[in-house]
Amino acid sequence: MVVDDSTGSCSECGGRLRATETELICENCGLVSGEDAIDRGPEWRSFDDGPDRRRTGAPLTRSRHDRGLSTEIGYGSGSGPRSRLTGRKRRQIARLRREHNRARISTKAERNQVYGFTEIKRVNGLLSLPASVREQSCTLFESAQSEGLLQGRSLEGFAAAAIYATCRTNSLARTIDEIVAVARADADELKAAYDALNRELELPTGPIDPTQYLPRYASKLELEPAIENRARELVTALLEDGAIGGRNPSGVAAACLYAAAGEREEWPSITQTAAADVADVAPATIRSTAVALDDRKQ
Repeated sequence: MVVDDSTGSCSECGGRLRATETELICENCGLVSGEDAIDRGPEWRSFDDGPDRRRTGAPLTRSRHDRGLSTEIGYGSGSGPRSRLTGRKRRQIARLRREHNRARISTKAERNQVYGFTEIKRVNGLLSLPASVREQSCTLFESAQSEGLLQGRSLEGFAAAAIYATCRTNSLARTIDEIVAVARADADELKAAYDALNRELELPTGPIDPTQYLPRYASKLELEPAIENRARELVTALLEDGAIGGRNPSGVAAACLYAAAGEREEWPSITQTAAADVADVAPATIRSTAVALDDRKQ
């Protein structure tokens, strides 16, 4: 948007200068006489006849019980106007902040949401999962609460189960043991909560594809991309033959990496124990899948 505000004359041709959004340009020769890097206009553009949208706060988020609409009384940085407050005024603001935080949570259901969302955010960060997984997990936790599934069950278990279910529906390879290792719930609580979610909410989950584990396991075992690609071919062949029905997909992925690493002399080999440790399974699981691969070659 051009502002019809004359601000002087051009130093080159003497033409009139005009201020645009961030620059001061000459109308005759186009010389940029000055620059203001701060854009003081609205953040969004409106292409219809509706009201001009402007930023009025942080965007809404499903990872907070109030969608992020509530305000907070900040603590400040220790400088500026806060440093000039008297002791009596600071104590008054501290009391207001305490009462304001208490008023934000009015019911037991909201308190459970705050606790569950906080646990989801913590586990999501420790597992290095994207923010979209956190948002979907909080939405799933809220749906479970609306259906009355939390009564008599562990909040921590449902928080962990929501993350596991979201990973399953988004094809993100995370095992139950990996989630339990950083969550405040044990495996039994997670499985009970996940069964309730899957049964009552009818989650669109299907069998886990073992190939989803290959990049992460290959990185942990420090294997070359060629070995990972060969392991992917082995997994695909087993899936086509229907030879991995009922097997642990995490163990199948590790076993295929183990078998692929031993096919060529120039590739670094790994032990069954190392492959089992990465997949968090027993070495016998790696051995049985390797035997199935050998039988298929014969």
